[in-house]
Amino acid sequence: MQNKRARWLKKPLLSGPYRPALGDKGSLTARLKQGFDDFSVQSLSVSHGRAFLDEMPALGLSLRQTALIRNVMLMGNKQALVFAHSVLPFSSLRGPWLGLRQLGNKPLGEALFANPQVKRTALRFQKLYAQHGLYRHALSEYAEAECSVIPTYLWARRSVFRLHRAKIMVTEVFLPRLVGPHE
Repeated sequence: MQNKRARWLKKPLLSGPYRPALGDKGSLTARLKQGFDDFSVQSLSVSHGRAFLDEMPALGLSLRQTALIRNVMLMGNKQALVFAHSVLPFSSLRGPWLGLRQLGNKPLGEALFANPQVKRTALRFQKLYAQHGLYRHALSEYAEAECSVIPTYLWARRSVFRLHRAKIMVTEVFLPRLVGPHE
């Protein structure tokens, strides 16, 4: 039986000030561009690797299959707001999504939401605790410069984007600065 803390939920229960951003079904990139004059994407890593175990079933990946893993930080006014983790199975990086291999500092969300044929699954939510790899990735990038108090957990949301048979999973980990003071 799966640990209750490890399940992705249909609703972000007790998410407090994060709830509006977590539940927004539109483009997070567009939301951040509206809220911050100086929005940018900072590419952290793009590599071939294995998806996390809880990502594999939704993408139809086996334990042996690798994917393109992209980690970026969404920045507003030069402050880290959201750690975004994308899993792009190699079978999905053909045809119209071929260019997604080389996005660099461009937002993936703009490419996905620009195509009306792309369908998005329902959002799922989770409080990520220190034992989850995404918590550790997000905090290692965030904590160096901006986090005086290490949070007990971080809220995250994820969904799968589909274009015909191709699938991409995007997980967004919301950092404390998103709902905290902005300079």
